[in-house]
Amino acid sequence: MNRKQLPPVLMLIAGLITSIRIFYLNYDMKTALIILLVVLIIFYILGSSIKYVLDTFDKQNEKRALDEGEVIEKAAEDESAEGKKEAEETVVKE
Repeated sequence: MNRKQLPPVLMLIAGLITSIRIFYLNYDMKTALIILLVVLIIFYILGSSIKYVLDTFDKQNEKRALDEGEVIEKAAEDESAEGKKEAEETVVKE
């Protein structure tokens, strides 16, 4: 998922909702703009925080998957080495 767009999209949705509410409540222009600016800043910070947390989770999951992959590869190498030894022993016995 492309999370690069998460903070601006969240900010714009919050701004749209705030603008509609300000329009219906008939705030004067200066107060409306101050409220809108504060809402946009808060929701941009919130969106950036959510993006950071989700990216951190992805990095942890990728690291965990790589670690599991190394364990599986090492186990497969060990099994193939044991299989070769058994095959060699069988050939030597005959």
